[in-house]
Amino acid sequence: MYQIQVTERTLHFKQPAGTSRGIYTTRKSWFVEISDGHRVGIGECAPLPDLSCDAIPDYGQVLRTFCHELEQQLNQGEPSPLTSHPSPLTSHLSPLQSYPSMLFGLETALLHLQSPKPDEALPVLFDNAFSRGERGIPINGLVWMGSHDEMLARMEKKLEQGFRCIKIKIGAIGFDDELDLLRRLRDRFSADEVEIRVDANGAFTFDEAFDRLVSLSQLDLHSIEQPIRAGEWGDMAELCRNTPLPIALDEELIGVNTAEQKAQLLDIIKPQYIILKPSLHGGMHGCREWIRLARERGVKSWMTSALESNVGLNAIAQLAADIYGEHVTMPQGLGTGQLFTDNIPMPLEVLGEQLWRKQL
Repeated sequence: MYQIQVTERTLHFKQPAGTSRGIYTTRKSWFVEISDGHRVGIGECAPLPDLSCDAIPDYGQVLRTFCHELEQQLNQGEPSPLTSHPSPLTSHLSPLQSYPSMLFGLETALLHLQSPKPDEALPVLFDNAFSRGERGIPINGLVWMGSHDEMLARMEKKLEQGFRCIKIKIGAIGFDDELDLLRRLRDRFSADEVEIRVDANGAFTFDEAFDRLVSLSQLDLHSIEQPIRAGEWGDMAELCRNTPLPIALDEELIGVNTAEQKAQLLDIIKPQYIILKPSLHGGMHGCREWIRLARERGVKSWMTSALESNVGLNAIAQLAADIYGEHVTMPQGLGTGQLFTDNIPMPLEVLGEQLWRKQL
């Protein structure tokens, strides 16, 4: 007999997490537990307020309704929703296409339930070198927004910890101050020594964006995420066509849920990169679809978390290792599980610039 339980939990940041949309001090997640009477699988559903397409006022109620329907279907003897590793979606989960954070949580819980050893301290969702603890995944060191001095200190700390790919959020303290920070870093380290990514979170206007891209490109950066706000496909396409600095799409992908819509976006905008977050971009199924369509068009990608706890972080890390292969070379954005004072305990560890599953 299958049973599904939903538990709401508020996580607390070790320090305020500043973005161009404001400052997060807490993080609300819903944890889904699916039991078959013998084993339990757990997944995390974690929408981001003012960003996720499914960050709705009655989120918990809608999630519980979907879980009740899935529980009934499973108890009627229908096959597991994850019959093909874990794509394509069966009729069980396809209604969740417009609710990516809910879909991701249920995909994670079902994969955990089907794991050969579901009671392990770190759930194995995919069999790969990362999940076996044989290889780490390279990740970027994230520098949150703050004052000029705060960001400088955070940048220094990331370098001391061994990171050689630094991601810096910009768009909040003034462009000149941000250029100063980036120049200081580049004056000390060449692009071969430290890779710099910046994330504007849509903070630039279209009229100012190109000149700012030119200024940033002089610092030999890797890329910029979402220089202008999402939804302006024509303007973003023009930037991507003429940019001196590679552009990565992130928020632009939110709410684009069908394969036809995804192909259209990629064909119109033609970005240099896309960045996938399962909680925002269609769960595991949706991210696989995005990456397949991008590869067909010569567009590169990487994966990142969206401020989930270790439950979500573990799932994204294993998914990234499954998609990109045993030797993940491009740094992923998988360090956010370290941000909370009251995280879900799991043997995940950042060593230098890599995320590892600790051997127990």
